[in-house]
Amino acid sequence: MRLTALMTSILIASPALSQQASVAGTDGTNALGTIPCAPLSGMALSSCPAELLRKGDGRATLRVLMPGGRTRSLYFEGGEVTSADTTDRVRGDKQGDTYFVFVGESERFQIPARALQ
Repeated sequence: MRLTALMTSILIASPALSQQASVAGTDGTNALGTIPCAPLSGMALSSCPAELLRKGDGRATLRVLMPGGRTRSLYFEGGEVTSADTTDRVRGDKQGDTYFVFVGESERFQIPARALQ
């Protein structure tokens, strides 16, 4: 339960989402908040709504609502990005307290590293 509270406090960044710590109808382990993301190369990062779903076996899915309304799912295992819901290349790089994820040649995400541990 403490880990869920930590993930929620890390991911929650907007007042609108700070009132809701989990998705209705789930077991309460889904953390909601926002992360910086950009759907296109050269586009400035914006604050994107995100939901972190923990699997309990070291795996997690991060669903991100991209500008324009498209959703991207990023899959993690042991704190490392393993794939996404696309055939595009997915790569990640941890720098300090931030995990930078790149999908294809254009999409960028910045995720607090502590949220994935």
